[in-house]
Order: sequence, then structure tokens, then C-alpha cells
Amino acid sequence: MRELTVAAGIVRALLEFAVSKGASRDTLTQRSHIDPSDLRDRDQRVSFAKYVALMRAAKELCRDPALALHFGESVPVSEVSLGSVVGAYSDSMAEGLALANRYAPLTIEVDVAGAGDRFMYERGDGEIWIIDRRENPNDFPELTESAFARMVCASRVVFGDQSLLKAVHVTHAEPSYRAEYDRIFQVPVVFSSYRNALLANDSWLTLPPPSPSRPVFDVLKAHSEALLEKLESSKSMRGRVEELLMPSLHDGGATMTAIASQLGVSRQSLFRKLKAEGSTFEEVLDGLHHKLALRYLNGEGLSVKETAFRLGFSEPASFSRAFKRWTGTSPAASRRKN
Repeated sequence: MRELTVAAGIVRALLEFAVSKGASRDTLTQRSHIDPSDLRDRDQRVSFAKYVALMRAAKELCRDPALALHFGESVPVSEVSLGSVVGAYSDSMAEGLALANRYAPLTIEVDVAGAGDRFMYERGDGEIWIIDRRENPNDFPELTESAFARMVCASRVVFGDQSLLKAVHVTHAEPSYRAEYDRIFQVPVVFSSYRNALLANDSWLTLPPPSPSRPVFDVLKAHSEALLEKLESSKSMRGRVEELLMPSLHDGGATMTAIASQLGVSRQSLFRKLKAEGSTFEEVLDGLHHKLALRYLNGEGLSVKETAFRLGFSEPASFSRAFKRWTGTSPAASRRKN
């Protein structure tokens, strides 16, 4: 089973928050087995297990059992993930909510009960329930705490205190820091509920997004869609093979034996896994060559010779023959056209 991941942005935000509260940076990274260099690009992926370890180390080192609540309360969504703020620039709240749900895995991947979107909305009698459908939430209740606190506090910052929130339900038991729940949410909180959910006034859906801007929206949406496609691809064996092939194309390391070794499986097992997805190693390699050739030639403007070298072709002539097979034209003609 593929390991769940989180965006490096939220890991970095939690790390910096804990350090600001007095925790040792070195101790935090050592206990969570996080390499600080993995956090430079906030769209990079980090193991979900490492995020859990970091949260629990931070709670201990900061001597703050309610740290997850405080993290959600204090650190805005804009510091966590770009995918989380796309909806703020949409034309309607409904569109913004739909996109926030779509791009939620870009921040944190979770297992969802029955698959589908993580958040579900139930409307009726002038109210709306925002329900978190992740499986086994009590294994890591800190995620519920930080997510709900961030959603509620961000809404108050944007819309002011309009008494939109009516109740909070969580599946975990009442903690020793119950007073912090009351201070942050300022509405009745039900512990040991059958679901994790926020109850709000239905008028919340009619409020305008905080900063609608179609040009900004289009840029952020395109960026988020590309990240989502990459994340989805990484869940398949084909996607994992492509990811391992890319850095080894130019040096002759793009072989089935080498990739199988990096995946920790036998060559025969890799063959079977790709076959189950309707593919072969040769098709994956050829498809990746095709995709990257178009990117290098038409997107980055590289020469035919440089493109052939990056893709691992022994000479430009053999690359040109392959390119004509893919596209029906020569790489030089394609480059001129674009």
C-alpha cells in the first residue's frame, strides 16, 4: 500500500510554529526523522507518518497538549499550501468550497471512508454541516483539531464575527484542555460524537469570496491541477516508475532492472504490476521520452542535441527518428512551429 504524504509547506509551518514556542529545531527534526532540505519547496511531499511524529514531538517539547489547536488558530492557510487558497479568488463561495475539497489532498492526504472527497456538506433547515470523512480520525485527533481551528479562525478573519458557526462535533474524547476548545470555537463542542463536523448557518454559502480575482484564480488553479495530477500519478506503479526514471534517463540508468531495484521488487514483480495497469516498462519509458521531449523542445526551448542528451539517446539522429514516430514531424520542425 502506498504511503500517505503531506505537503512540505504544512510540515515547515508546524516546525516553525513549534520553534517559535520554544522547541529545539534540531530535536524536532531528529525525533521526526525529517530532513530540513526536504522542506525548501513547500509543494514537495513528506511522509504523513513524519508529520504525525513532528506534531507529537512539538506538543511534548513545547509542553502544550493543545498545540494542534493553537497551530490551527495561529497559522493561516496561506502559509500551508497554495492549493488551499484557490477558492478565495473564485467567483462564488460554492465554487471555492468545491475547489478546496478537490485540492485538500495537496495539503494532507488521508484515507477517506468509502473513498471520494474528504469533506461532505449536508444542508437543511437553514443550516449546513461540514463533515470530515477521514477514516480512523482518533488515531491522530490533532489533525481534526488543527483543521477545524484553522477553518473557523480563518472564516472569522475574512468575514468577521457574524455568528456563522453554531456547533462543533468531534469523535475523540474530551481532553484535559477543554477550556481551549471553548475559547477558540466559542460555540457548544460535543466530544465522543459519531462524526467530526462543523455546524454553521446556511447563509455562510451566500457570502462572497474574500478576494475574487479571475487572473489570480486561473494561475493558482493551473498550478494546483498540475500538482494534483502529479500526486495522482504517484499512486500508480506507472507513476512511480516515471518518477524514478526521470533523473536517470541521461546516464544509462533507465533500465527495468535498475528501477525494480530502487522499488525494492524483483524484475518479474515489476512486470506483473505494470501489466495489471495495462502497461509495460518499455511503454512507460517511451511515453516519458515523448512527454519530456515536447517539454524540453517547445516549453524550455532546448536544442535538439541537448534534448537528445537529456533523454539518454546515443545520438541526435536516433532521437529524431523516435520523435517523428511520436509526432509525425521532426524535432526541428516542431521547435520552429512552437
